[in-house]
Amino acid sequence: MTRTLAFSSPLLLGFEDIERLLDRVSKTADGYPPYNIERVAPNGDARAKIRITLAVAGFDPNDIEVTVEDNELTVSGRQGDDTDRDYLHRGIAARQFKRTFVLADGIEVAGAELKDGLLSIDMVRPETAKTVKRIPITSRG
Repeated sequence: MTRTLAFSSPLLLGFEDIERLLDRVSKTADGYPPYNIERVAPNGDARAKIRITLAVAGFDPNDIEVTVEDNELTVSGRQGDDTDRDYLHRGIAARQFKRTFVLADGIEVAGAELKDGLLSIDMVRPETAKTVKRIPITSRG
């Protein structure tokens, strides 16, 4: 069975990277940890933000790593085993996770905060001015 490429139209030039990103994002199957993505309205002089909030109950800030590389925001966490306790039942597993989000060009991560088991990562999009560029036409002959 052949796969239809979404950006294979001859009118869409230079979108091969988006095709690869969509392919990579569609392969994430694990639903842990659950997350929300929201737009936070600007207040005062601050710009509007995009906030990703992940439910990471039981994780300490030292257990979580947030990195940005090549327009990919990666949040990973790893809890160590608690060998000091003698569990009669262990329903809360110490598990690791890795969640990746693809960022548009220009998105900047402003910061991250862990509070009440929720990790919030704020991002801002720099305001860009729209430009129109006139292309001169030359003639030969």
